[in-house]
Amino acid sequence: MPAQIIETNTHPVSRVEVDPITLDIVENALRNARAEMDAVLFRTAMSPGIREQHDAFPMIANQEGKMVVGQFGSFLYGFINGYDGTIEDGDIFITNDPYSCNGAVSHLNDWLLMMPIFHDGRLVSWSAMFGHMTDVGGKVPGSLPTDAKMIYEEGLIIPPTKIYRKGELADDVFNIMLANSRVPEWNKSDFLAIIASLRLAERRVRENIERFGVDTYISAMWDMLDRNKQAMGAIIQMIIPDGEHKAHFEDWIDDDGMGAGPYKIACTLWREGDKAIFDFEGSDPQSLSSINFLLNEEMFKMFFGAFTINLFDPQILFNDGFYELVDVRIPEGSILKPKKPAALSCRTHMLGRIFDLMGGLLGQGAPDALNAAGFSDSPHFMYSGYGKDGEWYQLFQIGFGGIPGRPAGDGADGHSLWPAFTNVPNEFLEAYFPLRIREYATIADSGGAGLHRGGNGITIAYEMLEPGEISIHDDRWLTYPWGVNGGEPGMRSTKTLVRVDGSRENIPAKCDRVHVEPGDMLYFNTWGGGGWGDPFERDPELVALDVRRGLVTREGAKRYGVVIGRDNQVEKKETKKLRAQMSERRGEKLLFDRGFTSIDELKKRSKVETGFEPPADPVFSRFREAAE
Repeated sequence: MPAQIIETNTHPVSRVEVDPITLDIVENALRNARAEMDAVLFRTAMSPGIREQHDAFPMIANQEGKMVVGQFGSFLYGFINGYDGTIEDGDIFITNDPYSCNGAVSHLNDWLLMMPIFHDGRLVSWSAMFGHMTDVGGKVPGSLPTDAKMIYEEGLIIPPTKIYRKGELADDVFNIMLANSRVPEWNKSDFLAIIASLRLAERRVRENIERFGVDTYISAMWDMLDRNKQAMGAIIQMIIPDGEHKAHFEDWIDDDGMGAGPYKIACTLWREGDKAIFDFEGSDPQSLSSINFLLNEEMFKMFFGAFTINLFDPQILFNDGFYELVDVRIPEGSILKPKKPAALSCRTHMLGRIFDLMGGLLGQGAPDALNAAGFSDSPHFMYSGYGKDGEWYQLFQIGFGGIPGRPAGDGADGHSLWPAFTNVPNEFLEAYFPLRIREYATIADSGGAGLHRGGNGITIAYEMLEPGEISIHDDRWLTYPWGVNGGEPGMRSTKTLVRVDGSRENIPAKCDRVHVEPGDMLYFNTWGGGGWGDPFERDPELVALDVRRGLVTREGAKRYGVVIGRDNQVEKKETKKLRAQMSERRGEKLLFDRGFTSIDELKKRSKVETGFEPPADPVFSRFREAAE
């Protein structure tokens, strides 16, 4: 049964007409409050994942839990409908259990905190935020075990719980949570920072109500939701074909870290009247490992809204207003809707790949608006152990890569899938952890060639200074980030460990508990973004500029049909001749260039480039079928 909201004021709140100026003032006040929530969090948290990389997502919602402003909404809907207790003034709720809230959070590291905001005894709003905790227990440091087969191996499970009851912290519950972490001080600091940000949002909501009145405040939030619905409705009509012209697309996660894969995600898209239909029938069954992703339908709607708004009109206020215009269908027992107690900790790869899938779907109805595949992941590097002082150290870091080429221009080099994420400064890493960053650079030529170049991946060379263990969670070591509209695929990822004795080993993209010694060097190379458009139409002077900037090599410039001399200037006659030859050899441009023509070719390339054979599995036949 749904949650029971305890209100002491029975006077109904009426929806009133809000003039445009007042509406804009309330909207901007809430936007600013959301930004202040971030500022409070980042200045008071301790873990580098939240403090430096900003792996936390705030929101302010209306009384029904619909996000009005925020970055990563939709989790309140799953909570309210899955929680069967009371909601009272002064309560703050916490959960990290995906199965208790239908995937509103998707793995145990994400602590979701939600605070109802009351005014004169009536629920008027919500503030909420979740943040990735560096460690919540489980079988490996970092709580992201690749080989977990059940969620119980991944850490402490917190069902929806009142961590504050009428303003008082539940110390006994909180102490249990901290006792199950390898870095309790970080978790405590990050938790309290999130609480502070929620209370900041509460103050800003009350200020709006004091200024404009509760009826105007609530009505303004509904108007903001309606604005979003109207704008998204127009976009849906423009880019999504009706039922007679369905779009279909497939992509893959390369492996599960346990020898099986790749795993297919498939989606068919069409429109029925005003409503967009996303049907994931045809996606693979759930995995035995932890790469499953419990995809909440409301969460996918959020992904769709964020993707389309940023693509077509970033000025639109992103919120939950358009959700009734989208229907999401996900088969039970699939890798996107696994059954409990399936492991979920490494769902990041599947979560990220959803964005490539949407790009491939949405662009079919409007190829000029098509995005290439890009850095659709948040690869993890973890390093832990005991230092010379006997103290435990534990690093969790998210890697960046190449953003895809886009209709608007080149993809960014070495950026995150999530636009608001930032990198951990090397100075911070070297000050707090026993390692040295020996190289931090973009990988020239790793972005796909195109009229608009795909962004380059990056290489980070970590030198270990203490004995310990590392874990790596990454993807796109087998499949390529595809190019579109004649653009070429980007380069794949590799991970190379150079031992202190000079020996080298290429290690898998998904592995845990790799022992390292002082002087060992890990080269963590991420993948590039696919190119957009015909590379032979790119201005040769732009190619030469990329060469001078170290983003493209002179040899790599030939992918654009451009000849660069020793002075890094364009050789115009040779360029014209080369482009004519390459255009004739290429033939018809591909709408999607996946980078392979047969599975045998793909496996052969993989062995040459990564040094290890992909796992033998009959599911590889899917690539052969796709190529044919």
